Amino acid sequence: MEFEEGDRVKIEKDGVEYEGIVMPSTTKHIVIKMNSGYNAGIDPENATVTVMEKKTPKDTLLPPRSPDIKVKEKASLPKVSILSTGGTIASKIDYRTGAVTASFSADDILEAIPELKEIADFSGRAIYNILSENMKADYWQALAKAIAEEIDKGADGIIVAHGTDTMMYSAAALSFMIETPVPIVFVGSQRSADRPSSDNAVNAICAAVVATSDIAEVTVVMHEGESDGRCAVHRGTKVRKMHTSRRDAFQSVNADPIAYVDYSSRKLNTTTAYIKKGEKELRLNDSLEPKCALLKFTPGASPDILSYFIDAGYKGLVIEGTGLGHVSTEWIPQVERAVGSGIPVVVTSQCLYGRVCDRVYDTGRDILKAGAIEGEDMLPEVALVKLMWALGQSDNMGTIAEIMKKDTVGEISERSLVAACECHE
Repeated sequence: MEFEEGDRVKIEKDGVEYEGIVMPSTTKHIVIKMNSGYNAGIDPENATVTVMEKKTPKDTLLPPRSPDIKVKEKASLPKVSILSTGGTIASKIDYRTGAVTASFSADDILEAIPELKEIADFSGRAIYNILSENMKADYWQALAKAIAEEIDKGADGIIVAHGTDTMMYSAAALSFMIETPVPIVFVGSQRSADRPSSDNAVNAICAAVVATSDIAEVTVVMHEGESDGRCAVHRGTKVRKMHTSRRDAFQSVNADPIAYVDYSSRKLNTTTAYIKKGEKELRLNDSLEPKCALLKFTPGASPDILSYFIDAGYKGLVIEGTGLGHVSTEWIPQVERAVGSGIPVVVTSQCLYGRVCDRVYDTGRDILKAGAIEGEDMLPEVALVKLMWALGQSDNMGTIAEIMKKDTVGEISERSLVAACECHE
C-alpha cells in the first residue's frame, strides 16, 4: 500500500521495526515521527513499509490528545486567566513541515491538560501566537495591558504561557510595568507536548497552584529538577534560562526561589519573603524606550562598537563587563561620550553571580568617573529591560540613575549570596 505524509506506518528493516507518522523528507529516506517524540530517517531499500493508519485532516493539524477526563465541579474556585503568547507549552508538531509551531490557543492548553480545571475556574485568551524569539517591547506593552484588563475584570490570578528562550526578559519587563494585587505567573515548556518527556503538564499545573496562591508578584514557574517531583517559583527579575534543553533549565541567580510546588500533592512551600495578595493596588506603568542595547565586552573589542550605538541614536546602553564590571581603557572615552550625549550607560557583569563593584581597579574607577551607573547584582538582561522602563518614566539623567540604583521589584539584592563586593555600601 502506498503511503503519504501524515500516515502512521510500520517499517521493517534489517530485523528492526520502526513505527511512527510519516513526515516531509528532502532526501530519499523515509522520515517518521516515532512514539518517543524523536524522528528517524530510514533508507527504503530492502525495507518493508506497512500503513497502519491513513491520515485524516485532524492528524495533520493536531498532536495526540489526552483522553477526556470528567472533572468534578467544585464550588467557589478561584478565577484564573490564561494568556497565551505561544512557545513550546502552546505548540504542536505540524506533520506537513516536521516543525514545532506555536499553534495552540489558551483553550487548547486547558483541553490538553484537563487537570487544571480541578484547581481553578479558567478563562483563556490568546494575545500572540509566536515563538518567543519574536517577542519585542511593544508586545510586552500589549501583554501588560491585557493582564491589567483581566485583573480589572476580577481575575484572582494570571498565567502567561510563554516560550522559554526569552521568558526571562518578558517576566522582568512585566515586573516593572505592573504593580499587581494578584499572582502573575509565567510558565513554559522545554519539550513539546508530543514527546513523552514533555514538561508542559507538570509546569502548567504547578503554575496554576501559584496563580491561586498568596504570592502577588510576577514569577516564573518551571521544573526544579530533571524529575517531575516539584517546580521552583522564581522571582521574575532574578531568573535565567541556564540550559538549552534540560527541563530544569531555569534557575534563580543571586537569590533563592520564592517557593517550591510539590507536583503530586500540589502543596506550595515558601522559602523567602514576598509581596502578598492584596498588598498593592493595580497600577500600570507601561511606558518603555525600546531603543536600548546590551553590549558584551570581550578582550580586544573595538570602542567603535560603542560609537555605532551612540551615533545610531540609541537612548540607553547596558554593558556586560568582565569581573566586577570592567572594560578596557580604550572604551572609557566612548562611555564618557555616550553619557555626555545624554545616553545612560549601565555596567553589569558577565559573571552573573555576585555584584558589580567598580571602585577596586583603575578601569572601574575610570568608568565611574566617565559617568557609568553600576548595575549592582542585576542580571544583564534585567538591567536592559529596567533601563528601557526607566527611560519610559523620565528623560532626566539624574532621575534615571536613581531609578537604576534603587531596588524596585526585587531585582537588586541587599546582599549578594556569594562573595559580596567588599566596597558595596
